[in-house]
Amino acid sequence: MKFSTIAALVAQSSMALASKSCHCFPGDSCWPSTKAWSNLNSTVGGRLISTVPIGTPCHDPTFNAAECANLQSEWTLPQTHLDSSSSVMAPYFANQSCDPFTAESKPCLLGNYVRYAINMSTVDDVIAGIKFAESNNIRFVIRNTGHDFLGRSTGAGALSVWTHYLKDIEFQEWSDRHYQGSAVKIGAGIEGYEILEAASAKGLVVVGGECPTVGIAGGYTQGGGHSALSTEFGLAADQTLQFEVVTASGVLVTASRTENSDLYWALSGGGGGNYGVVVSMTVKTYPDTMVSGAGLQFAAAYTTTDIFYKAVAEFHTLLPAMVDNGTMVVYYFTDAYFIINPLTAYNKTSAEVKAILSPFIAVLNSLSIPFEVAYTEFATYEEHYATYMGPLPYGNIGAEEYQFGSRLVPRSVVQDNNDGLQAVLRNITENGVLLVGIATDVSAPVKSGNVSNAVLPAWRDALIHTYLTTAWDSTAPWSDMIHEQDLMTDEFVPQLEAVTPGSGAYMNEADFRQPNFQDVFFGANYPALLAIKLKWDPNSFFYATKGVGSEVWNVANDGRMCRV
Repeated sequence: MKFSTIAALVAQSSMALASKSCHCFPGDSCWPSTKAWSNLNSTVGGRLISTVPIGTPCHDPTFNAAECANLQSEWTLPQTHLDSSSSVMAPYFANQSCDPFTAESKPCLLGNYVRYAINMSTVDDVIAGIKFAESNNIRFVIRNTGHDFLGRSTGAGALSVWTHYLKDIEFQEWSDRHYQGSAVKIGAGIEGYEILEAASAKGLVVVGGECPTVGIAGGYTQGGGHSALSTEFGLAADQTLQFEVVTASGVLVTASRTENSDLYWALSGGGGGNYGVVVSMTVKTYPDTMVSGAGLQFAAAYTTTDIFYKAVAEFHTLLPAMVDNGTMVVYYFTDAYFIINPLTAYNKTSAEVKAILSPFIAVLNSLSIPFEVAYTEFATYEEHYATYMGPLPYGNIGAEEYQFGSRLVPRSVVQDNNDGLQAVLRNITENGVLLVGIATDVSAPVKSGNVSNAVLPAWRDALIHTYLTTAWDSTAPWSDMIHEQDLMTDEFVPQLEAVTPGSGAYMNEADFRQPNFQDVFFGANYPALLAIKLKWDPNSFFYATKGVGSEVWNVANDGRMCRV
């Protein structure tokens, strides 16, 4: 990447912003009047929501002991936050704003939550929101489900457009010079489980995430999007055919490989919430078929530490062959246990899965490590998904529980320097980190020439998307959690970077403080993405944490956003 090119483009963006150095903030004289907000509410049909944090029952003067206790018990469930227009699932970005675990006497402040949200139902609602925010110089946020780990779906003093209830699903046949076949057009609010069930009813599958409540058309696909089906079909961004998107100028446009192709390219893997408000997306679908799977686990308590980590090392040695046999493998481990959950094999029998896992089973037996393993075979992908990633609709992945860092591990590192990799993985997990591995091969779509998108090139060489997690404790001192994040940024992720030179990280599950994010999240695509950003959003109206062009903004501790 040419730094001089990037610097010139960033400087160009900064000059465009010079006339409005800071966004207007609540309490400023420029902040819109109550009447102005009321007029906006009328314009959007009464769907403007003034934020009331869901933690309100836990604080004076509205404290309610029973409601607060119930909220605390359900705080880590995604459904607690999904139907809120403001709550976020990344606790750092809530910044203890009206936190249900802080003292009852602590004021319930809006803090880093958006100030208002438009519960949009039409494109006109989006346009009205953009025009209002632009004319009043207010920060603008795009929000779907609130899953974002980088805090891109919230912002202090912001007006948000909430796409959660755009639930249209339309199956169709698609034909252009790039793709001929079945497809589905989905509203921006469609969650993974909704398209999973709708596609299954049609005898089809759609590439979606392992968490069933993640919105498909938002940051998931726009940031790349891995799936249990990725080894078979590629990333979610590899499936896109068309977007309907409202641009920073308040105009609805269509973006595809044949129309506004640069915008289409950027939206397909170049990062979410940063180029426009996507209101619908059309993607490829595939035939549903038999899907087999497996789950396996063993514990360190039943062997020595060295033998436990030897088994982990041997697993990684065998991993390329597992993936090459058509599987996608999700696994995770600490210094206490190792779990595969699940191995997914599209269009394969359970007997084939047993054969694929048999070399690793032999390793465990040779090391005298007791283990549990189970195999499944289902007629549909939905049944497989519900078994391993359910129960539907909410799944088994919690919210508000972890801080993240990540790295894509190239296949060459596993094949040529597994000893070095394992030394790092052992050191990290022995220091309290839960390591999650997503093993897949998403090189085929590019090799076939059937896709053109802004997916980080390092994905195409990767064998494993490795993300590191440290536990978030809502009852612990805030300083303790910041210390854990410091360890992620300064110690854990750099160890993985040292053993994977030239690779990158999956932006959707990464450290929000990632240094050199331009190269790590976007690679060689960054200059082209920045040029597209400047073309479609010359005033940097849209902002995303560590997104393309975000260098021109600084967010202060109180959330005020000003030009650098």
